[in-house]
Formats: sequence, structure tokens, C-alpha cells
Amino acid sequence: MRDLLVILAVILLVFGTKRLRSIGSDLGAAVKGFKKAMAHGPAERQPGRVESDRPDAEFPEVAARQRRERDGA
Repeated sequence: MRDLLVILAVILLVFGTKRLRSIGSDLGAAVKGFKKAMAHGPAERQPGRVESDRPDAEFPEVAARQRRERDGA
């Protein structure tokens, strides 16, 4: 128990009370956000995959090459 108090005293001296308060609140917000995300379960979308109703963009060079291949030229 004494060791823990010494460690806490050293941390308090190194960081200061204001910095420890901000670290604590940031850590608490991060844990709360993590728990909230875990409670909602897995997302319906797969990570790394973008879904859109719009068609893919066409690049002029690729479109011209595809037209030439399609027309047999």
C-alpha cells in the first residue's frame, strides 16, 4: 500500500493537478465512448468498404480504351 502512495505522489509531482484532471477526464470519456460502441454491437457496414448508390467514376482514358476494345478496334 505504501508503494502505491509513493507512486501516486511521484505522478502528482511530475504531471501536476491540472494535467492529471484533464488526463482523467479524457480517459473517462474514451472509456465511456468505447463502452457505448461495444453496447451497440457490430456495425452493419463492413469496415474499409464504402457503399454508394452512385455509379463509379469514369476516367476518360479508361473509358476510351474500353470503347476501343468493345468495338474491336
